[in-house]
Amino acid sequence: QVQLTESGGGLVQAGGSLRLACAASGRTFSNYAMAWFRQAPGKEREFVTAVSRGGTITDYADSVKGRFTISRDNAKNTVYLQMNSLKPEDTAVYYCASGSQVVTRIPSRYDYWGQGNQVTVSS
Repeated sequence: QVQLTESGGGLVQAGGSLRLACAASGRTFSNYAMAWFRQAPGKEREFVTAVSRGGTITDYADSVKGRFTISRDNAKNTVYLQMNSLKPEDTAVYYCASGSQVVTRIPSRYDYWGQGNQVTVSS
């Protein structure tokens, strides 16, 4: 059974930083691209960033480019999201996702999702 367990969310002031982690189990982690999506209240889930199986290819939404960094440690079966210069508009529930063979922004290409982790940025 594939499980994605997220950690690291919380409350931070604008301009601050947080790091999310997503630990995977149940299948070969390095066989799949990983992604982060987020969903703010009253809004649809949106793509944040994704990383290729080997970690060499990344993609970022324009809204987070230059502030967020995705990385993965295949030895630890974990993907990370380092979030710097946080803004109130970054407030959302953040989800990690697994399953695509390649980096993609399409949610349906990912077949497993984490439980979601609240990130709140105060102004």
